[in-house]
Amino acid sequence: MVKKFLFKLHFLYVYKKNTHTMAILDLFSTGKHKQEIGHFANIVKIAKVDGIITDSEKELLIRVGKNLNITLDEFAIILNNPEKFPTNAPASYDDRIERLYRLAKMILVDGEAKLTEVELMKKIAVRLHFSHENAEKVCDEAIHLVLNDNSLEDFTKAIKKVHNS
Repeated sequence: MVKKFLFKLHFLYVYKKNTHTMAILDLFSTGKHKQEIGHFANIVKIAKVDGIITDSEKELLIRVGKNLNITLDEFAIILNNPEKFPTNAPASYDDRIERLYRLAKMILVDGEAKLTEVELMKKIAVRLHFSHENAEKVCDEAIHLVLNDNSLEDFTKAIKKVHNS
């Protein structure tokens, strides 16, 4: 229990560098930020699905959190209970594909795609408005593309091809 607390404390300390805090009441200040919070929560869910957040997952969460302008307070709340935050799919198809890219990056950050992570990714893909029929095919291709170190641009083109076929 103490070890888990110290891990979270260290995790949040590392994250706090170069971030600012804001009131918890400001969590849902804009529609775009709501989408970013929902997306970050999905990435946290992927990281936590196997019950352990590895060092490489922790580093990626910190990087993604900063890129999505997630504050330290938001980070802590989302890390503790990511299920509280719904997926708010962006209207832009390219933005939804980019979210899929980030999910695949989290799945593969430890070098392997676990079945539980892939199954969760498929559910999230449906919430990102990929059809039930195509979700498995799109997620399989997403993992393959990230595994082969494709750029976001190449990833986007390939996912559009798979999704529209």
